[in-house]
Amino acid sequence: KNLYEAVFNLTPFYAEGGGQVGDTGYIEQDGEKYTVLNTKKENNVVVHYLKELPKNLKSSFQAFVDSRNRKKTERNHTATHLLHEALRSILGNHVEQKGSLVNPDHLRFDFSHFHKLSDEEIENVENAVNDKIRANLNVEEYRNLPMSEAEKMGAMALFGEKYGDTVRVIQFGDSIELCGGTHTASTGEIGLFKIVSESAVAAGIRRIEAITGDTAKNYTDKKIMELEQIKVLLKNPKDAIKSVHQLMDENAKLQKKIEGFEKQNVKALKESLLLKIQKKDDLNIIAEVISIDSAAAFKDLAFQMKDKIENMILILGAVINEKPSLSIMFSDNLVKDRGFNAGNIIREAAKEIQGGGGGQPFYATAGGKKPDGIQKAVNKALELCS
Repeated sequence: KNLYEAVFNLTPFYAEGGGQVGDTGYIEQDGEKYTVLNTKKENNVVVHYLKELPKNLKSSFQAFVDSRNRKKTERNHTATHLLHEALRSILGNHVEQKGSLVNPDHLRFDFSHFHKLSDEEIENVENAVNDKIRANLNVEEYRNLPMSEAEKMGAMALFGEKYGDTVRVIQFGDSIELCGGTHTASTGEIGLFKIVSESAVAAGIRRIEAITGDTAKNYTDKKIMELEQIKVLLKNPKDAIKSVHQLMDENAKLQKKIEGFEKQNVKALKESLLLKIQKKDDLNIIAEVISIDSAAAFKDLAFQMKDKIENMILILGAVINEKPSLSIMFSDNLVKDRGFNAGNIIREAAKEIQGGGGGQPFYATAGGKKPDGIQKAVNKALELCS
């Protein structure tokens, strides 16, 4: 939007294509710099997108690609080729590229495969790519090669790309692909390859996202630092994973104990509330602020009370984890025969705790921001039931 398109007789900029994003940078004329925000190819012409046009369109220009981003893109693009070859080698020749994205930050590669990759397969693919990186294979580039010769070489075509009679072939060892993008001079320039995710994008299509170079190193360093911090929290055990499993087991046991205590607490609260029933005509009313530790137990208590009392109006308030909660429960016959609606009442009562809520006519809940208003909320709900 609001960009100018510029075309030059010569350009060092690579245009967007084959999944690779276009180069950015700037052009310079008479000391003035004009930012190139993107580069695309239209009708076989490289188009540069500028925020503003140079003052003198008839003069010559110097063009400067953002070298830092270019290098990152080169690393990710070459790594994409190595990844493709590794996947076919490890998973089988049924693997075909179904889409890709290559930019300075990361690479994304979609490919045909029928199931999720196992941890071992991901590790093998990652190791295969890094082996090629350490081998420091030089790029072999073939320009204006007849398509028939490229096919004889076994060059892989990119999904969705259209090719002319002559093509450009990029080869790194066993990786041979038709490609018009930018690459490293040798695989060693990639430095490090790291897969960060593997997922499904469609039936029979998987996606790998990966990073290279400094981005991969920083990612790995961060993971190592996180592991070291976890080990410190665990008091530096010899086997951190074993210690985590032990903590998980202990936590599960404690959680069961807590659930047992909650059940006992709910039972005790139920017995206590049954002694606080207020009679009004044929109605049995309970309106109390109680002490309870979890929202689940709060709800469980309400439903247990419903089964115990006929013609019940139950209004309960509590402060759980420093936040106010309000609960209203009516017997089914009060809803059906007298038109009681817990959802309508609770919306009004919740204003006392600066909150809101809702639910069904027989049961509704609300939360809020004002714990010290919970008693007023219970009183307001009781008033609205009259």
